Amino acid sequence: MSKICELTGKRPISGHHVSHSNRKTKRRFLPNLQKKRLFIPETGEWVTLKISTSALKTINKLGIHAYLKKLESKGLYTGIKL
Repeated sequence: MSKICELTGKRPISGHHVSHSNRKTKRRFLPNLQKKRLFIPETGEWVTLKISTSALKTINKLGIHAYLKKLESKGLYTGIKL
């Protein structure tokens, strides 16, 4: 399973664990992804998405239809028909 948000495109980034003695070892910072089933009332269908919690907060604020239209106006492909 890929760890990429289907709406925002957030993906893992790399960094370092830094010990008390300042030794650095590689690590990955993973996005906080949640699998959510959302209802789009304008089309009358359910979609299951793997989205980041920041995208989920924005969807709660704007609504799923308005958020998808905003992404499409920016030129991002979501794969969901509106």
